[in-house]
Amino acid sequence: MSSSAVSKEASSGGALPNALALTLLLPLVLLLAGAFITPILVLLAESFFAPQFTLEHYVKGLTQPLYLGVLMRTIRTACVVTAMCFILGYPVALVMSRQKGRRVIYLAACVLIPLWTSVLVRSYAWIVLLQRKGIVNNALTELGFIGEPLKLLYTDAAVMLAMTHVLLPYMILPIYSALIAISPDLDKAARNLGAGPVSSFFRVVFPNSLPGVYAGTIIVFILALGFYVTPALVGGPQSMTIATLIAQQTTELLNWPFAGALAGILLAATLGLVSVFGRFLRIGKGA
Repeated sequence: MSSSAVSKEASSGGALPNALALTLLLPLVLLLAGAFITPILVLLAESFFAPQFTLEHYVKGLTQPLYLGVLMRTIRTACVVTAMCFILGYPVALVMSRQKGRRVIYLAACVLIPLWTSVLVRSYAWIVLLQRKGIVNNALTELGFIGEPLKLLYTDAAVMLAMTHVLLPYMILPIYSALIAISPDLDKAARNLGAGPVSSFFRVVFPNSLPGVYAGTIIVFILALGFYVTPALVGGPQSMTIATLIAQQTTELLNWPFAGALAGILLAATLGLVSVFGRFLRIGKGA
C-alpha cells in the first residue's frame, strides 16, 4: 500500500466509503421496512380510513373509561416495574463492578442466563409459583401464616413481579457498563479528602453512573409499555394491559381499525414519555 493511501485511510479514521456503508446497511433497512415499518403504517392507516377518514376509533380509545383505564394501568405498571428494576438492579450492578476474576463471570452468568431463557418459560414458572396450589401458597399454609390459599395469580402485583424478573437484566447491564467505566482513582481521591464510603458513593460514584441508569431506565420502561407475553399469562383479563387489548382486538374481535388506533395511542404515549425523559436527561447532564 502506498504512503498516500495509508495517510488517506488514517485521515479518514478508518471510516468506510459511503457507497460501501449503504450497501452493507441495505439488507437491514429492507428487512425493517418490510417486516416492521410497513405493517405498522398499514395498521395505522386502517385506524384513520375505515373506509373513509375518521377519528372515531381514537376518540373511543381515549374517552371510554374501560380503554382509558387499560392505558393508565399500562403506564402505571411500566413505572412500577422500572422503579423495581432500578431498586433491585443497581446493587447487583454495583457488586458486579467491584468484583474481579471468576466472581465477575459467576455473577454475569446469574444475570445473563435468565436473559437467555425464553420469556414464555419464565412466565410459566411464575404461574407454577403463584397459583392457588403453587409453591408459595403451599409454603405459607404449611408454615401456618395463612389458613387458605391466597389469590396471588392473575393480579396486578403478579404482573409487576413477573415483569420485574424478566426485565431486570436490561437494567443491570447498562448500569454495570457505566460503573466499570468509572476510574477507581476518583473514589480513592474522595476517601483521601475525608469522604466516608456513603458520602463517596453519593457524591462520586452515583452521579457518574447516571448515564447507565438513564439508559437502563428508558430501555426497561419502553419494553414494559409494550410487554405482552407475561401480562397475558400471569395477569389474565383482570390485569389487561394495552398490548393484550390490542391482541384481543386483532385476533378475537377482528376489529383492526380500533386495534390500529390503540397501537397509535400507545406509540404516541411512548414517544411523548421518551421525549419527556430525554429532556430530563439533558437537564441532568446540565445541557
